[in-house]
Amino acid sequence: MELLSVRVSVLLCAVLRSACSPHHSLSGNLGINTIKFNSLCKFCDVTSTTCNGRNNCLSNCSITSICADVSEVCVSIWRKKDDNVTLETLCHDPFKELYGLMLDDYNETKCFMKEKVNHGAKMFVCSCSSEECNDVLIFPDLHGNMVAVISSPKNQKVKRDLDFQLAWVILVSLLPLLVLTVLVTTLFYMYRVYHRRQLKSNKLRHKDQLDPSDTGPIMSDDDRSDSSSTHANNLNHNTEPLPIELDVQVGKGRFAEVYKAKLKQSPSEQFETVAVKIFPQEEYASWKNEKDIFSDINLKHENILHFLTAETRKAEKQYWLVTAYHHKGNLQDYLTRHIISWEDLWLLGESLARAVAHLHSDHTPCGRPKVPIVHRDLKSSNILVKNNLTCCLCDFGLGLRLDNSLSADDLANSGQVGTARYMAPEVLESRINLENIESFKQTDVYSMALVLWEITSRCNAIGEVKDYEPPFGSKVREHPCVESMKDNVLRDRGRPEIPNSWLNHQGIQVVCGTINECWDHDPEARLTAQCVAERFNDMEHLDKLSGRTGSEEKIPEGCLMNVGKFEEDESRTRPGGTRVSKEPFKTVVKLEECKATSQRSGLRRTSSSRPPQLYQVSAAASEH
Repeated sequence: MELLSVRVSVLLCAVLRSACSPHHSLSGNLGINTIKFNSLCKFCDVTSTTCNGRNNCLSNCSITSICADVSEVCVSIWRKKDDNVTLETLCHDPFKELYGLMLDDYNETKCFMKEKVNHGAKMFVCSCSSEECNDVLIFPDLHGNMVAVISSPKNQKVKRDLDFQLAWVILVSLLPLLVLTVLVTTLFYMYRVYHRRQLKSNKLRHKDQLDPSDTGPIMSDDDRSDSSSTHANNLNHNTEPLPIELDVQVGKGRFAEVYKAKLKQSPSEQFETVAVKIFPQEEYASWKNEKDIFSDINLKHENILHFLTAETRKAEKQYWLVTAYHHKGNLQDYLTRHIISWEDLWLLGESLARAVAHLHSDHTPCGRPKVPIVHRDLKSSNILVKNNLTCCLCDFGLGLRLDNSLSADDLANSGQVGTARYMAPEVLESRINLENIESFKQTDVYSMALVLWEITSRCNAIGEVKDYEPPFGSKVREHPCVESMKDNVLRDRGRPEIPNSWLNHQGIQVVCGTINECWDHDPEARLTAQCVAERFNDMEHLDKLSGRTGSEEKIPEGCLMNVGKFEEDESRTRPGGTRVSKEPFKTVVKLEECKATSQRSGLRRTSSSRPPQLYQVSAAASEH
């Protein structure tokens, strides 16, 4: 029983290194790690033996012992004196004398008997270091050669036992791994089957939703498509690329290209017109940022581009954003081609202010909490014109979600981004108050003021209308750098010119006053986007400007529950028209109230115990 426990210990030591005692050492043998521990040897006192000192014979010792020290080896001593033949088996340290002799063959694995002379008696001695190796004695033949050893039946049995025990230990060790492998494989197979069934189910449901007998087109050249969210919400969760055929390129920016495209509804010839923004593989970060912003359900607004879905096109190594398509193009191109009326100016300006106000707001029109967002690249080429001559914000690749969890370091790492021509003074100077998230909104307000100036410059109510020019016109290059804009905006405190002739029209006079307050050099002195939107709303109710006698508020589409498809009426937003809803909406906004609102909204991050933290970055920005 003791022998069995010793062997089990040996096996465990071979499989689990940690089971070995500290004095065990490792050595390499033919590339296989072996473990050296106290030898296991036959250990019997001097006894008579029938072994005649020829060929091979067994010790016939029935006692197996573990040597006392790890350095000891197995030893057998055969003696013959006269007719008396004895055999002794023991453990001994090879570096110490034994009967006046030194052991010189202790590294052998078998017991090769060598003749020695001691006190006139004939003596054969062997030493070896393998397990019970001193049980089988190998004597030299008449020519001095060692005869091949045939293991004893007992040794063969022991070896079989050891092999069986080793196999059992290995099997027990591998069994948990085998069970885990089978379990993981089974779960993966079940997931694949479930996933395929879900795909088939979604495909059938999607096909039903695209059936023209059930729903009308969601994306055509009229603005009814902008508020049809039934189809869009399903597209947002698509797992397969949509059947989209690209048509013509309609725009190109720093990060992506925009195409007019056809979204096929069914195997028939019917299709829907959409816009596809295509990002190359290296612009993944910009695509992901815009996708994440668009994916916020609370972002939805009639004056923010209607988002359908985002796709990863692995074959083309591209990333797509699929949105509504507006055939009138961007505001900059529209103003270049058209001179607008006062009514058109009011529509464009009021819708732009409402879009930016919604973007900046921390709640939806019906009171749901919402994460404020800053655009950071607001300009006329990033604003689309809808069929009813209202603005539609797009291109959120540089947008930033002002989550309360963001630290000052996170905001500082957002960098100096945007288009140099439209950058606020504090952005050009790389000094934004990071302790107040309103500081980021105020940069958008400055850019919005420049866009309002562009719109006003093409209105026939100002008198003589010149050809379209971007803000700062000929004062800077077509694509000015940051340093050039610093000279104009910071050093010279320059702003686009507002001629006196513009102020002859009372409505234009109010707009110009609002523009001046929005591009103020001091960020905290600027109006909020909400104040600008309310000012435009007040102008709508001035009879002397538009001849209107009343108006009514539209119920925010985000608050409509189970109402069905929302239809936008163009006449509701044009001065002189009507808006159909439930309650009259009239607000008189004073400048003091607007600025007070701006100051109060900034208290959430402002620290009174220390000066505002500023960031300074040096990344260059260029206009695209």
